[in-house]
Amino acid sequence: MSGNGLVPSIGRRLTMSTLSPFEQLSRRMYDILGDGGILKEVVQPGEGPPVPQNASVIMYYSGYLEYSNQPFESTSHLQYPPMMKLGRDVTLAGLELGLLTMKKGEFSRFLLQPQYAYGEMGCPPFIPAAAAILYEVHVLDYLDSGQVDEFIAMSSEEQSSVPLSTLVEVINTLRSFGNRFFNQSRYDHAKDRYKQAIILLRNWDSQNEPDKEKIQVALLPLYMNLSLAELRLENPQKALKYGKKALEIDSANTKALFRCGQAYHELQEFESAQDCLIAAQSKKPFDSDINNLLKKVALCEDLTACLLFMSPSSSCISSFCSRCSFIS
Repeated sequence: MSGNGLVPSIGRRLTMSTLSPFEQLSRRMYDILGDGGILKEVVQPGEGPPVPQNASVIMYYSGYLEYSNQPFESTSHLQYPPMMKLGRDVTLAGLELGLLTMKKGEFSRFLLQPQYAYGEMGCPPFIPAAAAILYEVHVLDYLDSGQVDEFIAMSSEEQSSVPLSTLVEVINTLRSFGNRFFNQSRYDHAKDRYKQAIILLRNWDSQNEPDKEKIQVALLPLYMNLSLAELRLENPQKALKYGKKALEIDSANTKALFRCGQAYHELQEFESAQDCLIAAQSKKPFDSDINNLLKKVALCEDLTACLLFMSPSSSCISSFCSRCSFIS
């Protein structure tokens, strides 16, 4: 019987059945440090370089105790996963070291021994003493915020001495932060990141004309993004201010013209809104956003005219205005 491999396979199954769930899991994991403290299993590979030191990581994660089907902490139920900075928001040494081995898009499991998790004391009442912990982690994206931190820590003179390419990398990271917050409807946070990037660009001192032009190119999308954030925050006056700053850089920019048109519309300055939108329409005549807002502005202008020139007792105000297509 032993020749067909049946007995050895039974023996292996009996051996496996005596192992705990974490022990069974550890058999298909590999040791990332060499001391057995952090074991890893890649479920779904990622792409690109691994997460850098001091990065801010956008991820879903869940932590489990052995013999428990429910996580003691999890972000998997959140619509928008948190952006967590290594060394500040990620407090477990084992989880941070594990993240440094991960790539964008990767889903992995980490089995952490107590010395890399909550230690011999645990974290009562949720984490018992000397507990091994399993983390399931899905890295959606990361931003190299370490470079941003280093740049911001410099004096103004030091910042001006770095190559423009380094400054542009910092600015692009801050804009990416802002865009992340904007997409999560966290408009105040987005606004702060855009403003921070603008300040760094405006403070960077150079007498080199090509560099000055590159600074203006980098400022343009920041002003437009900031204008849109202010619109979302219902601050049309500020939105108009930043839209105009974008137009100072590029007077024919369609997005900047549209932002100003939006702001003027919110401010009920319909004639100015119409001027901006017509200018934008001339650049993109088939853009639905521009055309729809232009129609809305025209209706508002017509309604305003009716309110100004019709008496309150007229049929236009009391029932329906065919000119405006508005029901009063």
